[in-house]
Amino acid sequence: MAGRDPGMSAPNRQRAVPGTVRVGPSVFVRLKLRLVAGNLRGSVQHLLGFVFTVIAAIVFAALGFFAMTTLRLASAEVAGDVVTVLFAAFLVGWAVVPLLAFGLDDTLDPSRLALFPLRTGQLATGMFAASITGVWPAATLVVMIGAVAGLATGAGGVLLGTVAVLLHFALCVVLSRLVTTALSGVLRTRRGRDVLAVSVIFVVLAAQLPNLLLNGGLSADPGAMLRGTASVLRWTPSGMAAHAVADGGAAALLAIVVLAALVTGVGWLWIAALRRALVSPDASTQSSSVRNSRGLLARVLPDGPLAAVVGKEFRYARRDPRGRVGWFAAVAVAGIMAFSLNGQGGPTGVALAVAPACIGAALISMQWCNAFGIDGRSLWMNAVAYGTDRDWRTDIAGRHLAVATIGVPVLLVLSLVAALLAGDVGWAVPATLTAWGVLGVGLGVGALTSVQMPYTVPERLNAFTGAAPGQGGIAFVASFGALIGTGLLVLPIVLPVLFGLTWVAALAVPYGLLLSAGGRRIAGKAAFARYPALLQAISKAA
Repeated sequence: MAGRDPGMSAPNRQRAVPGTVRVGPSVFVRLKLRLVAGNLRGSVQHLLGFVFTVIAAIVFAALGFFAMTTLRLASAEVAGDVVTVLFAAFLVGWAVVPLLAFGLDDTLDPSRLALFPLRTGQLATGMFAASITGVWPAATLVVMIGAVAGLATGAGGVLLGTVAVLLHFALCVVLSRLVTTALSGVLRTRRGRDVLAVSVIFVVLAAQLPNLLLNGGLSADPGAMLRGTASVLRWTPSGMAAHAVADGGAAALLAIVVLAALVTGVGWLWIAALRRALVSPDASTQSSSVRNSRGLLARVLPDGPLAAVVGKEFRYARRDPRGRVGWFAAVAVAGIMAFSLNGQGGPTGVALAVAPACIGAALISMQWCNAFGIDGRSLWMNAVAYGTDRDWRTDIAGRHLAVATIGVPVLLVLSLVAALLAGDVGWAVPATLTAWGVLGVGLGVGALTSVQMPYTVPERLNAFTGAAPGQGGIAFVASFGALIGTGLLVLPIVLPVLFGLTWVAALAVPYGLLLSAGGRRIAGKAAFARYPALLQAISKAA
């Protein structure tokens, strides 16, 4: 036969190839661990962020397992309903959350593995192993195992319940892989990321619906809502897994068979989607038209560094889906707060309008706690033009001006809507002024964190990620620090207004402008002094 040595058997041919290594799931596990370890090497900030993530996962696993075990103190019906809803939440979370991490974890994007000389089955098993490697998958499994401790009875029930939990966990992982693989081509395009951004925001809003109904008095019995939700989910995979843990016996065996069939079917669909994704062209490399527009404000401003920075920020706001997600999220959270606070037992008076507007302003300002990260390596060009700390202040001022151009009218509308929901349109005036002051303070604090705690923003990123792999802890510390700092600094202008001293709102705008200017001055000097370190921090390999 052509291409085959008749004098050499198959085992001899395998031994004749030096360095042959069987690629199994363990190789993908080691590869992921090497990627994590390599990202932590030589960076104290990355190491601290990783330690924080590990601690958070351990606390989540311990508290979740303990909460599940305490279900034995409740009635069997209530415990089963709680586990059913929780398992369904895990299943939906595993389907949605990996989409948010798409572009950060190299094991999620099939295009990164397309050139490997591996069969589709090997890639699938390896990607499955990489998916369950990590502290958060382990924490999720621990919480699910807690359902066995809280519901199962007898040795047979524990055995069947453990098998059902493992199958449900496998279904979560395989479903998440199917979703990310099937949408991988779309998620690499800007339009696909925009659609994902808007879709997930609607999912988050839908998740708040029970809370809004309770606060609005539309459903005064949480137990009835729990029973109704669990009854709807009874014959879903999550409901069958929960009842297999609780009931045991022949019903549990039947549920296990159904879960195993679902895992097999979803796994087959995933392999088919993976095979298709590996041979499909990358839509993100196709050419597209780009509009050339400076924007209205940039046209009004005189030519110079300030107008250039403002025009660049407007282009980022129009083209980068992460910016739109931040704006949408701020508006959505403020709207939910405005609706919730008007429910039963909420605050009264002008606080009903002021609190949502101030929360929206704080969330808007938090987007700029890493203002230079999105520029990446291109920030080196500033060294050619920026020779003094005043040039850096001008750069930061341009960024703040672009944010204020969008944020000021948005906060005005939010305040007006919150005042209408509160029942007094006149409250929109102090709410608007106070929110503008909070926005100014937040921008000033964000200028400091942008210089003191910068981090890399990868180029291949989706709308919901803010840092390179391994830098999630740094991003959290920077955002949380900016939020805490802003919260402390706005207390002198927010607290009096919340307690009815609305005349203090007239001082909010000057106060915000003062702190914003002070933050720009300090940040400008710091950026000029530590420009090499700043550039290195935002230019790390992602």
